[in-house]
Amino acid sequence: MIISAPILRLAGLRHGFFNRHGGVSDGPYATLNGGLGSRDRAASVAENRARMAQALGVKPQALLTAYQTHSADVVIVDNPWSADARPHADAIVTRTPGLAIGVTTADCGPILLADPVAGVIGAAHAGWRGALAGIVDATVTAMKSLGAQPERICAALGPMIRQQNYEVGPDLITRFAAEDAANERFFAPAARNGHALFDLGGYIGSRLLRAGIRQVEDLALCTYGDAAQFFSFRRSTHVSESDYGRHVSAIALDE
Repeated sequence: MIISAPILRLAGLRHGFFNRHGGVSDGPYATLNGGLGSRDRAASVAENRARMAQALGVKPQALLTAYQTHSADVVIVDNPWSADARPHADAIVTRTPGLAIGVTTADCGPILLADPVAGVIGAAHAGWRGALAGIVDATVTAMKSLGAQPERICAALGPMIRQQNYEVGPDLITRFAAEDAANERFFAPAARNGHALFDLGGYIGSRLLRAGIRQVEDLALCTYGDAAQFFSFRRSTHVSESDYGRHVSAIALDE
């Protein structure tokens, strides 16, 4: 049910990248769907998220995810919010113990970050749009505003769609080349002319390095390629499923 990153196994800290097992949902959501925006039964999602909260050692209402919009917007939180009052943001930062801050994904890249000395943690959702827009830099900036220092921050990249399964068109290639010509290194030739295979994890890692983060671990797990463990928006689309489940990746400071 829960996958951990060795780099974040630190005293006073709990974290987890949840896979699709250990919940109560069925159909395309089987079984641990944490997506508040999915069309799954609300009661099932609530039970699934309560199980995740328990695994993280927090109360159900203290497991917080935002309304994600593929932006570079970050919120700093010190109190829980209700599900219907979620802020629009793609990263959450806190230094408040007892809150599990998280993101939901189903191919995009989940990033969990911690400065264990300052007691500051962050969780970011990085699809290609948010990553290109600067969600990584914005998250690190927000953590620094609470006392974190980049050289102390540890970051882990969780399950996401990986390069061998992530074919993109020429428009995306052009956007990344316009931002930095060196971004060409994240694209490999695809079978279709003009298309390429995009290394989302590699690009996110490069943005972490650019932001001054040197302690980075990538779990190298592919959501698309491992249907037994993970939900995938792109895979669900390819097999004509009506909807898809969402993973939760979250981190918390012990109280």
